[in-house]
Amino acid sequence: MESRPLTVKQNINKLWRVFATGLCFSIFGLGALCLTFIVFPIITISANNQHQREMRVQSIIQQSFAFFCRTMRFFGAIDYKFIGIETLQQDRNCLIVANHPSLIDYVLIASCLPQCDCLVKASIWHNPFIKGIVKAAGYIPNRDPESLIEDCNQRLDSGNVLLVFPEGTRTTPNKTSKLQRGAAQIAVRTETDLRVIHITVTPNFLTKKMKWYQVPDTKPFFRVEVKGKIAVTPFICKADSATSAARHVNHHLATVLFPPSEQ
Repeated sequence: MESRPLTVKQNINKLWRVFATGLCFSIFGLGALCLTFIVFPIITISANNQHQREMRVQSIIQQSFAFFCRTMRFFGAIDYKFIGIETLQQDRNCLIVANHPSLIDYVLIASCLPQCDCLVKASIWHNPFIKGIVKAAGYIPNRDPESLIEDCNQRLDSGNVLLVFPEGTRTTPNKTSKLQRGAAQIAVRTETDLRVIHITVTPNFLTKKMKWYQVPDTKPFFRVEVKGKIAVTPFICKADSATSAARHVNHHLATVLFPPSEQ
């Protein structure tokens, strides 16, 4: 069935959302540079130790991301709803795992958490807009597997929460998603439970193959729902090795993040 052509009002709204999206991302980029070269260096000088500096930086990131999300909503670029966020804010010593349908999933989640470590791709450490932020916040680069587990264990033992996107990259619409085993390996080897977050965006927006200016005909709506926890101890007890336990955790995680109705 062919879609109906947009009305004049709908076309004007769509053009406005292209402008609003570009404006918001320009603000984001300028804000990132300001934080990197002005705010965070001041925090580094004034902080008594590395832990205090990272907590202050992560708190500022949360406030900045919350401002960015509110700005996108104010200008009509997107709308969103959080479900069960109070539960998430009470988590400690926890691995947060989420599906990854859009570019701003991390921004939405981190906007609600004053403390949130994050596992990031090594390539991000070469991005001039983001490098200073992830470094100042103490985020963990996804590089050497052994040092990665050690770094994650150290943060989790301190009571921190750690955000991981098991897919490793954004979901491609209408394509079956496949999880990498990194999140499951971290959970098993650090014996840390996983808190599941499920994100939907309707219609598709800022997906892996979409440019920022490719806005849909109607305003995108993000639904960020906090689900239950996955306890890793039963998987560890039933398995004959950490590798086997991680494989079973990963399979279970896939069924939770991507219910059969969404495949």
